[in-house]
Amino acid sequence: MTQQPSALGTPDNVAIAFFAGFISLTLAITYWAARRTRSTEDFYAAGRSVTAGQNGFALAGDYMSAASFLGIAGLVSTSGFDGLIYSTGWLVGWPVVLFLVAEPLRNLGRYTFADVVAARLNPVPVRIAAASGTLATIAFYLIAQMVGAGGLIRLLFGIPYETAVIIVGIAMMAYVLFGGMLATTWVQIVKAFLLLGGAATLALLVLSRFGFDPRVLFAAAATKYGAGVLAPGKLVSNPLDTISLGLALMFGTAGLPHILMRFYTVPDARTARRSVFIATGLIGMFYLMTFVLGFGAMVLVGPAAIKAVDAGGNMAAPMLAELLGGRPFLGFIAAVAFATILAVVAGLALSGAATISHDLWSSVVRKGSPKPGEELRVARVATIALASIAILLGIAFKGQNVAFMVGLAFAIAASSNFPALVLSVFWRRTSTAGAAASMGLGALSTLTLIALSPAVQIDLLHHAAAIFPLKNPAIVTIPLSFLVGIVVSLLAPDADSAARYAAIETRILLGNQ
Repeated sequence: MTQQPSALGTPDNVAIAFFAGFISLTLAITYWAARRTRSTEDFYAAGRSVTAGQNGFALAGDYMSAASFLGIAGLVSTSGFDGLIYSTGWLVGWPVVLFLVAEPLRNLGRYTFADVVAARLNPVPVRIAAASGTLATIAFYLIAQMVGAGGLIRLLFGIPYETAVIIVGIAMMAYVLFGGMLATTWVQIVKAFLLLGGAATLALLVLSRFGFDPRVLFAAAATKYGAGVLAPGKLVSNPLDTISLGLALMFGTAGLPHILMRFYTVPDARTARRSVFIATGLIGMFYLMTFVLGFGAMVLVGPAAIKAVDAGGNMAAPMLAELLGGRPFLGFIAAVAFATILAVVAGLALSGAATISHDLWSSVVRKGSPKPGEELRVARVATIALASIAILLGIAFKGQNVAFMVGLAFAIAASSNFPALVLSVFWRRTSTAGAAASMGLGALSTLTLIALSPAVQIDLLHHAAAIFPLKNPAIVTIPLSFLVGIVVSLLAPDADSAARYAAIETRILLGNQ
């Protein structure tokens, strides 16, 4: 029953037609959005005109990345139960966003999460520190998307991996440069509809082979590959590693710059809260389907065939689609995955451009007084630079599993952005030095421990052992970031920090209404 992947890697007219249709649709959206993107607020926040329903779908589209669709299916198909850690970890982060950060973020900020942290603190050191963590998070996240895109297009069209990565980078750049947040929002909405529809169709086709009973599917996996595939331990055998990964995925959601930026596109905090509620439901439905897709690929395609096509296992879902629906359905699923990647990289590029132009150029270099139109020009130059970096990183990290790479991005966001965000909003004694130290050390310690971890030392560099034993450092770096923020704030207080907190406390809770 194992599929032979011989058809993959050869051009297919149906697949090309699906790709061309999606590209045409998104370019039409970009053209429409470009005619409505005239100001900085239009470029960064879509004029704050996005409704709760639209933003809920856009949030889901932004969050359900290549790691969700390609990476989790690949991890489950090759590792079994442990791959589902990513599904549950990413989902449970949304209540944190809903109840802790959505409303304060919308009430205090303009374009970036650093606006919130800097609302009552000295903006220059805070924004510099925030930019370090934000750009590091974006870099790791971009790696995952570009690797997934390169592998997908290479297999579908038979073109070189490097060429495929370049194509995705250029497309991403076009959406952001010309359409800004409005184009990115609608590309994400279209992508969310396509992804949910495609995943549901594929899951139903899998279940049809097993009498529409997931228990029969899981039993078939256990029969074919042993009961161990239904138990933890194949992918993450160290309990501390499991907890650390879970913490990164849960709290990293509340620190992702491209997700936090979406809260500024809605008119008020109530709409922001409703959009998170809608997004949580959509994302929950999708992650339930990844269980079926992963085990379906394990049983019907086989781990050996999946790894033979892509070492990271990222092509499990497309290979499953080809087996169940032939080349036409593979073309549709591949187009959906491509839509997934393009929408997410556009959101990442936009948040990175906002960090560089708004947080660093306008607020630090120009000290809050940029020349008319200058911030928008810098944002567009930054978009070109980020697209170039994304292409280079995608080529350099060829073959890595995309879900794992995103897990590292979440660790950085959870350690650098999330603690400073919580402390600045909910603790009146947070000082400029404390917030900056929390963000800076959070980013630096996470990157250092990742470099010393088995993921880099053993898997990438092929050393015999790693200096730091855990693959994901969040269990160490999140408490460290909170501790440093608290201790430094107590040792180096701002004289008027508490007074400024009192001045914005009502705004945190109620906004400007």
